[in-house]
Amino acid sequence: QVRLVESGGGSVQAGGSLRLSCAASGRTSASYSLGWFRQAPGKEREGVAAIEIFGDNTVYTDSVKGRFTISRDAAKNTLYLQMNSLKPEDTGMYYCAAGRFRTLRGADYNYWGRGTQVTVSS
Repeated sequence: QVRLVESGGGSVQAGGSLRLSCAASGRTSASYSLGWFRQAPGKEREGVAAIEIFGDNTVYTDSVKGRFTISRDAAKNTLYLQMNSLKPEDTGMYYCAAGRFRTLRGADYNYWGRGTQVTVSS
């Protein structure tokens, strides 16, 4: 079992920055790829970024490339998402997830956090 707890969400104006954190715990929490997903009201969940189990290979959805950076601190079992140049369309609930593969497909992830809200105003 893997437990994931997100933090760092909030309200910012367009152009601002936020850094999300996801603390992972559990016997095998260091053996999973980790990803960030988001869901806006009335919209489907979207994969934002993911990082592989070993190494630093990452993948991003096109809309956040160049603005968001995913990283992990293996020693702290913590995942981060640095979000810069935020836009109103980035608004949504952001979820951390753990799975076997570095993908942006929610179906590939087995464990999910409860989410942290990000609101970007224009």
